[in-house]
Amino acid sequence: MSQLALIFDLDGVIIHSTPVHNQAWEEYLRPFGIPPDQVQTRMHGLRNDDIVRGFFGGDLSAEEVHAHGSAKEALFRSMMAGQIHRHIVPGVTEFLARHERRAMGLASNAERPNIDFVLDGAGIRSYFTAVVDGHQAARPKPYPDIYLKTADLLGVAPEDCVIFEDSLAGVEAAAGCGARVVGLRTTLEALPGVDLMISDFEDSRLEPWLGQLQLRG
Repeated sequence: MSQLALIFDLDGVIIHSTPVHNQAWEEYLRPFGIPPDQVQTRMHGLRNDDIVRGFFGGDLSAEEVHAHGSAKEALFRSMMAGQIHRHIVPGVTEFLARHERRAMGLASNAERPNIDFVLDGAGIRSYFTAVVDGHQAARPKPYPDIYLKTADLLGVAPEDCVIFEDSLAGVEAAAGCGARVVGLRTTLEALPGVDLMISDFEDSRLEPWLGQLQLRG
């Protein structure tokens, strides 16, 4: 294995945003009379167009899907405004700084305005050589397309990547491209199929594990 590249999901990995997304969906759906039953299960790890169709039905036009998704994400950003640093996953900023010499990418099903909002708001954009959103991949997670594209942009083989994920769909996508996978317990207590499970980036097992992985290469 050559020098390891690191690839990060956004929601639940860089920022602990799930509770705010839940709240935003509940608030957005209320005027339409749509009960937000199991909202977290119905949105976690999925691309926005799939989430919208899940709530509003599959007969929406592409324009209607885009309008609902954009409006909900604008609501999310307004709710998160001024709170980004409070929701950053513990230790991630320091971790990025320690590994800034590595090739690092971000690959998320999130809408590009949300990605830009977090990267710029947290002041961490400069760490990422490649940033890929869900609409830049032919198929969303759980398909591996987004991670294959990010590895390609970083100029590394997928098997030389460590991917950080917090969702079942994301883990499936990461494992499907042949990468090593680190799961974060920010949203789910268990993520079958990961190579290492951590609470956050302050977990004392993470750096030794990465070091051993590099040595084995």
